[in-house]
Amino acid sequence: MEVFRLARERFANSLSGKGAALKGARWNSIGVELIYTAANRSLAMAEVAVHFTLATLPEDYMMITIEIPNGVSLKEVEVKDLPPNWNIFPHPIATQRFGDIFVTENKFCVLKIPSVVTQGDYNLLLNPNHPDFAKISIKRIEKFPFDNRLFKF
Repeated sequence: MEVFRLARERFANSLSGKGAALKGARWNSIGVELIYTAANRSLAMAEVAVHFTLATLPEDYMMITIEIPNGVSLKEVEVKDLPPNWNIFPHPIATQRFGDIFVTENKFCVLKIPSVVTQGDYNLLLNPNHPDFAKISIKRIEKFPFDNRLFKF
């Protein structure tokens, strides 16, 4: 299965959860490594775009295509399994705990979870500490220019 991730050019060549661990995010606390990916390119773009305006959008984003081979352990989560208010902004601490438990239990390498940004789409969170993670690889890295029409208001 292919998944997608947008990252600044200087971070595009490696898969690491260190960036997410620095500040924490919706599905991980500070200090917990997790790699955020999306099931399709448009969701990867939307997940980044919600954090910027045209004036603040960096121009060096790269689209990373990541290959997750069959057999890599995956846990799929449905909305009914998520903490209350999982999709509000700012995100509740309960969602960070949810992701932290996923990483700490280390039973699965991939967590397929509903997207907050695009209802009906899925993010795939990668646990870089799971033994199956060694099977995951970067397949392609391409320059990704954002279309300026996305930021017209």
